[in-house]
Amino acid sequence: MGLINQPMSQIRLTNVSLVRMKKGRKRFEIACYQNKVQDWRSKVEKDLDEVLQIPQVFTNVSKGQVANNEDLKEAFGTIDQNEIILEILNKGEIQLNEKERSANLQQKQNEFLTIISTKCINPRSKKRYPPSMIQKVLTELKFHLNPNKPPKTQALEAIKLLVEKQLIPIARAQMKVRIVVPVAQKKLYEEDIKPLIDQVEEEEKDAKKLELVGIIDPINYKKLGEVIGSKGTLEVVDMAAIKET
Repeated sequence: MGLINQPMSQIRLTNVSLVRMKKGRKRFEIACYQNKVQDWRSKVEKDLDEVLQIPQVFTNVSKGQVANNEDLKEAFGTIDQNEIILEILNKGEIQLNEKERSANLQQKQNEFLTIISTKCINPRSKKRYPPSMIQKVLTELKFHLNPNKPPKTQALEAIKLLVEKQLIPIARAQMKVRIVVPVAQKKLYEEDIKPLIDQVEEEEKDAKKLELVGIIDPINYKKLGEVIGSKGTLEVVDMAAIKET
């Protein structure tokens, strides 16, 4: 990884994401391509050349100030650029520019509204509300997304509020499932499967099999699948069911 000797200020950096790390009183930065740092950290991107705009450690990227070996040695205990770049890339603080911050917030907002839209229905029509309608109601309820908290957690909080306030008729969508297991699995059926069913709608038992159709909270679907495994069958009958009260 060779040093770049020309003044950095002559290189126009576009779509740059800075990753910054403070060591003692010194600040070190690397210049990366937009959106690539998260790809690297989540191991989607494994090619360093696709992540770094310039393979160099700076004290200030925008002014083109390169970190000298003395500072690097004192802060990192080495002057190996590769090693230092990897440390900053993996552990440094990502400095998002305004465009990225806005895109990031929009992405979280979309994720947040989509989660609510898929988990809730109008109990009268059994149809889901579009994200735009949910956004409108949440604005009326003065519920705003906090970009620093996970969208999923906040979506569950928002659903509670929507169901409680009923500005529009709204309920958590339940799942209707059909389960069939051989009669030899009766213990599993009674002790592990049935407790996960919120409401049994139909139940049939004969000499060979045990079968039920029931309503479950979608959160239990994965667990139910793991419990049944290859011992029986689990089939979704309706993704937008409503539990009778």
